[in-house]
Order: sequence, then structure tokens, then C-alpha cells
Amino acid sequence: MRKLLAIASLVFLSACAGQPQLRGTVDLGLIIERASGHVTLVNTTTKSAYARIEGLGDLSHASAVYSRDGRYAYIFGRDGGLTKIDLLEARIVKRIIQAGNAIGGSISQDGRIVVAQNYTPGGIKAFDAQTLELLSEVPAEYAPGQFSKVVGLGDAQGGKFAYALFEGGEIWVTDFSDPRKPKTQRFPAGNQPYDGLVTPDGRYFMTGLYGEDGVALLDLWQMDQGSRKILSGYGRGEEKLPVYKMPHLRGWAMAQGQAWLPAIGRHEVLIADGKTWQEVGRVKVKGQPVFVMARPDGRQVWVNFSFPDYSEIQVIDTLTKQVVKTLAPGKAVLHMEFTPRGEHVWVSSRDDNKVVIYDTATFEKIGEIPAQAPSGIFFASRAARIGL
Repeated sequence: MRKLLAIASLVFLSACAGQPQLRGTVDLGLIIERASGHVTLVNTTTKSAYARIEGLGDLSHASAVYSRDGRYAYIFGRDGGLTKIDLLEARIVKRIIQAGNAIGGSISQDGRIVVAQNYTPGGIKAFDAQTLELLSEVPAEYAPGQFSKVVGLGDAQGGKFAYALFEGGEIWVTDFSDPRKPKTQRFPAGNQPYDGLVTPDGRYFMTGLYGEDGVALLDLWQMDQGSRKILSGYGRGEEKLPVYKMPHLRGWAMAQGQAWLPAIGRHEVLIADGKTWQEVGRVKVKGQPVFVMARPDGRQVWVNFSFPDYSEIQVIDTLTKQVVKTLAPGKAVLHMEFTPRGEHVWVSSRDDNKVVIYDTATFEKIGEIPAQAPSGIFFASRAARIGL
């Protein structure tokens, strides 16, 4: 009994000393506030914000990945900033400026290294996840003296990272098994790869092509077979519409054994067989899709759009392949994020300065969180998923 009382006293004193509130990290996440250099930390069960952190620089195009335990978030900013945040203590652990212009990054399978992808200078850089010490860098020099923007960086098994070179028209896979001595393999992609992803099982890297209709595909388990094109010429014979915002393959959907992908310059979502990668269907939607995202169980696909239809969302039923609901969360919907089991979806409305929360079964609005010009929403459950 004396031991129990002593332990209780220590717990009480620690609480009084201002120790952070105990929380489960999988329950947490963050909202990027793109205009102010802030992030808002949120609890997905209580559907509420619990902290706001400033001093993250230019977040006009920002993304986040998480440590293996979900405690730390790594924020990649447009200004080349890489910021490590402690979600439990709600503070910046460390911030560095690692490039002149950056658009994202990833974390290794074992959680030891964080890799940033950069526009200026073109290439990738690997950092120690604990200290943010620079370990190595791989310049994206695709021809003598010619450097490319890097896009679509995704983590794969065994310390490998796959990414695409926009000007270089190539897919590169860099092995950081020895993080100070990276080894890179190169594969042809096509005209202007603009974004990419690693499939949830870690097997394939896909990069969409802006300069031509189609997607480049590389089997990461059998790289000796090289890359190949899929969905080539999906817009053949049709007039291509002006593209107001580049779609994001990172927000693609894998549902019912099929891949659901945004069609560039078209009011369509493409459907491909997940084994043969042949086109098996299309769904007409309201506008040009930007994010095409599957609810975790694969029953629904949620789609947001570029201007002028960027204040609405449409929901596709993957069984019927029909749009079953159109929602209007607010002005300028930029991103969506599902809770880990998919019962709710959080939607950012940049121009209405809010994040709206919907029940995905009833489509009823069940919550709202104020945020200044919110864009990306990233939940800590991403820590357990390949490619995110």
C-alpha cells in the first residue's frame, strides 16, 4: 500500500509540474495552416484541436510524415524547411532549412532516416530522424550539368525510396541501407512525370505524366524488368481541358482490387485493374479531380476538384461505380483525410478558414474546427503505412 501511495504521489506531482497530458498518439494528427506558418494539432476521437504551433515558415505547399511510434511529425515546407514536432508536448523539437524550394518528403521503413525531395537544388537529401543531421544527398542530375525537380517521393521496403524527375523524365530508386553511401538505379518514365506513389503493399511505384496521357509503372520487387507505361492514350480523340491545378497521385484510391486515379484535364476518374493495370472503367465527375481517395474499407471513393469546382466533393460508390453524393463543405476544398477506420472524413476549406468533419455512412456534418487557410490534414495513423 505504501508503494502504491508513493507512485500515486509521484504521478500527482508530475501532473502539477506541467507534464504533458497523456494521450494515445494514433488518436492525433495535424492541420497545415498554409498562410500563417502554423500547424494545429488535433484529436480525432474528440474531434477537437488541442494546440497550435507557430514558426514553421512557408507552408504554401507542405506535407507531413510520422515517426514509427507516431509521436513525432516531420513537416516539409515550401521554403526548404524541415521541422520536427513533438505531438505529445506540442512543441517544435528542431527546425532546419535544407533547400531553397521543397515540396515534400518521406520516412524510411525502419524510421531511422527522413528524406526530403527538392525543387531547388533538384535532388533528395537524407537526414537522421532523431537529430536531423544531414547524412547524404543525391543530386537529380539527369544529364551533365542538368538538374531536375524531384516529385512523388515514396518509401519502399529495405531502406529504398522511389521518386520521379520532372524535367528528366525518369524514375529513380535510391537505396539508403547505408545512409551515408546511397546507391541509385534509373529507369525511363515519360514526358514530365508530375507526382508519384508507392502502392500500399510496397510493390509498385507509379508516376503520372503531365506531358502525355498515361502513367509510368515500376515493379519494385522485380526492378530488373524495368518500367512500363499503363493507361496510355486515355484521352485520345478528346479535347484536353485547361489544367488549373495538378492532380495528386498521392491521394489515389485502391478499392475492390482496382486503382482509382485522377485523369489530367478531364472530368473523369479512371479505374484500372490492380493486377493487369489495364483500364476497366471510368466515372464521370463534376470537375477535374485533384485528390481521389478511398475510405479505408474501399467501399467509397471521395473526390475533390480544381477551380472552378473546388468548393464541392463527390462520393463514388465502388460497387455501383456511380456518384452517390455531392457535398459543399466550403470554399476551396484542398484536402481530405479519413480517420483510421474510415467512419469519419476531415475536409479542409481554405477560404472559409475551417475543417469540416463528416460521417461517411450518413454524409452528415458532425463537427467543425477553425483553422487559418487550412490545406493538408495528416493523421498519425499514417506512421504504420507504406508510402505515406
